[in-house]
Amino acid sequence: MTDCANAAQGAQSDFSQPVLLATAEAEAHAGSGHAPLGSNFVNSAAARLSACCHGGAKMAVLAYSLGKREINQYFSIKNAKLLSVAAVVLLTVFHTASRHYGGSDTCDWLLSSGRFLGDNVWQPYGCMLHKYKIIEAKFCLREKRIAFVGDSRIRQLFYSFIKTMNPEVKEVGNKHENIPFVDGDSTVDFLWYAEVSNSLKEQLMLWTEGSPSKPHVVIIGAATWSIKLHNGKSEALVQYKANLTAISDTLEKLAEHSEVYWVLQDPVYEDVLSDSRKMITNEQINLYNEAAISTLKTSKKKVKFLEASRQAALETISQSVDGLHLPESTRDVGAMVLMNSMCNKILKPIDGSCCQSAPPLSVFQKIAVGLFLLSIIIFLILGYSRHRKSRPVPDVESGEDKKPPCVGGQLNSKGPLVAIGKMSLIMLYFYLCDRADIFMKEQKFYTHSTFFIPLIYIFVLGIFYSENSKETKLLNREQTDEWKGWMQLVILIYHFSGASTFIPVYMHVRVLVAAYLFQTGYGHFSFFWLKGDFGLYRVCQVLFRLNFLVVVLCLVMDRPYQFYYFVPLVTFWFAVIFATMALWPQILQKQANGSAFWNLALLLKLLGLLLFIYFFAYSQELFEAVFSLRPISKLFELQGSIHEWWFRWKLDRFAVINGMLFAFIYLLLQKCQLLSEGKGEPLFSNRISNCLLFVSVVSFMTYSIWASGCKNKSECNEMHPYISVVQILAFILIRNIPGYARSLYSSFFAWFGKISLELFICQYHIWLAADTKGILVLIPGNPTLNIIVSTFIFVCVAHEISQITNDLAQVAIPKESGPLLKRLLVGGVFLGLVLILS
Repeated sequence: MTDCANAAQGAQSDFSQPVLLATAEAEAHAGSGHAPLGSNFVNSAAARLSACCHGGAKMAVLAYSLGKREINQYFSIKNAKLLSVAAVVLLTVFHTASRHYGGSDTCDWLLSSGRFLGDNVWQPYGCMLHKYKIIEAKFCLREKRIAFVGDSRIRQLFYSFIKTMNPEVKEVGNKHENIPFVDGDSTVDFLWYAEVSNSLKEQLMLWTEGSPSKPHVVIIGAATWSIKLHNGKSEALVQYKANLTAISDTLEKLAEHSEVYWVLQDPVYEDVLSDSRKMITNEQINLYNEAAISTLKTSKKKVKFLEASRQAALETISQSVDGLHLPESTRDVGAMVLMNSMCNKILKPIDGSCCQSAPPLSVFQKIAVGLFLLSIIIFLILGYSRHRKSRPVPDVESGEDKKPPCVGGQLNSKGPLVAIGKMSLIMLYFYLCDRADIFMKEQKFYTHSTFFIPLIYIFVLGIFYSENSKETKLLNREQTDEWKGWMQLVILIYHFSGASTFIPVYMHVRVLVAAYLFQTGYGHFSFFWLKGDFGLYRVCQVLFRLNFLVVVLCLVMDRPYQFYYFVPLVTFWFAVIFATMALWPQILQKQANGSAFWNLALLLKLLGLLLFIYFFAYSQELFEAVFSLRPISKLFELQGSIHEWWFRWKLDRFAVINGMLFAFIYLLLQKCQLLSEGKGEPLFSNRISNCLLFVSVVSFMTYSIWASGCKNKSECNEMHPYISVVQILAFILIRNIPGYARSLYSSFFAWFGKISLELFICQYHIWLAADTKGILVLIPGNPTLNIIVSTFIFVCVAHEISQITNDLAQVAIPKESGPLLKRLLVGGVFLGLVLILS
């Protein structure tokens, strides 16, 4: 019974993670989905407290343990997932109802409200503002005629708008006259109409009667001159309303075939207004804006109101030189809002979610929808077994597959269908988050506090939840899970905070990615070197666990395989490692035992791999020629080019072979009994250990100082492949030379390390948004609560996908050669059709 219980806790294979780290001697790590979340953390803390306390303290520890058991009885990972499901349902209903009954869409949000994130970065309410480049603006506005009609404030907006097409434009010329602007086949005119008058009405009527100069877009607004010329008298406001009423029908008619924007008046900074403008008060401005809204706002809503620039001006008008005209940064907000309103539906930028409708389903998405709906129906019919446990997955990394499976842990015949049904529901959530027009999205904005405060918080948690390791070998299973876990959490915070704009952080995160690939080389080499298992079953297990989620997302989210760049990268390097070790002559540790010849032969194979890497790295034309061959080019192209694949591959091209070489040296030293890996013992003699520790600390700090001084990403990226290994090796030695450090690990980080691949991939669509360009907003108006809720759901989904992947791997990859070959044939035909039809 004990064996069965241990087996039921069985190993989730490391192949569901981005890297496969444990040595071949490592035991399968515990991963039961029904274990209380965090129970290991609390047990270790209570045990340590009990060891050092007595008397009343022991009674306190006992009471604490009993309370902890009561909590864990109700709060397990299973209950956490149920809570996350309830939260998703409630939030989906809330956002759907808000969109349907609220009567507003992302265009209304874009034009009407927002806030500054800092450094003049404007954030519309609930959607993302795309910053248009010159080439994008020219493409969107080609063959269009745009008219800005109004006073000097509209002229300011006109200049900011045309500078998106030509930043060199100078604000010169007669201020109270019309100003033409032509760029290629685009025409943007400013027409001076300081007041709403008969002459303005005549111009609008001329356009409605089919004038050849009729604009496609009209931006219009005026009020301050009416206040100024009539000294703010109430009669002027009455006349203003009457004039607006006179042009309202004309504007409505014009809006039937053109886009018409009425610009609400911005506030003024009364303290610095000149004497001739003192009558233009914010009270007067508000009265005139109310008059415009009440007169022009009809049930048809054809005339749009641009209020976002006014919202921005409320925060920045104090920077105005004359109190009337806006600072340049603020009027740029209005221009970019207009660009997004006009162009997002044309160019559909991924980081411009305002004024965009949900994209139509592709053929593959329609097929996926049909299959998933069928799976969901079957899942609801069959139900979910309350007591189901995942069958222990053989630890293909260590080759341990000796324990007989216990009956209680087997997947029943409904298991695969239930797993597919749950996966279908999860994919529906992915689609709702990042493709459907339901949940809100906001852009990232980096500040040091948004990156470093969460970083400090998680490291405090990681250190607090430390406990004794089951084994004390270098890079043992628990330690490598811990390493993956804290690195993945740092990368998540890096992506969420937009820290890639801060070069020192960017360079350190580049080392973390290189460390993942280093561990890939270390783990796979260790397995092949020690076990020599080059069988098809194991290869398929690795490839399935690495690629299952990404392949499903490619179909559901309509994204190319290379979009999830890390999975193609580790898949490619696994294939390279396999080929290096499997091709003749196959050299294993037991064969090379005590033989300098075979050890040298293996080093020559690694040298051949190094030459292969150098050859491709310094011949970009050959690299592109190889990976541009059809149909495999479909696996490596992004937006029709393999440049991204070339960049990712070249950036960390030596990381894997560094890991392989490190594994060879370590296992050789271990075999020669030159390492002390006992509990509490330093890895080497005291003198050597102290010297290596000193060198490691200096090397680690030297790299950090160099990275902190980086000023240019391109130049630093050129150095990165050669020096990133310095900090990786320094960390390994600092972490493993002291015996006490090797005897402890953080169970908090290790828990996340076991689902690190799922965390990395899932963040693209259900934690971040717009394919990582923005942030998913489930709780609008409360950023802190939104992070807590979205993170909770995100982690629960990642954990469930990890279990589903393990369940389906058992069914999809049988050990028998005949069925395995048949399924490979079917899978190959399916993927081939996808590549060809895509």
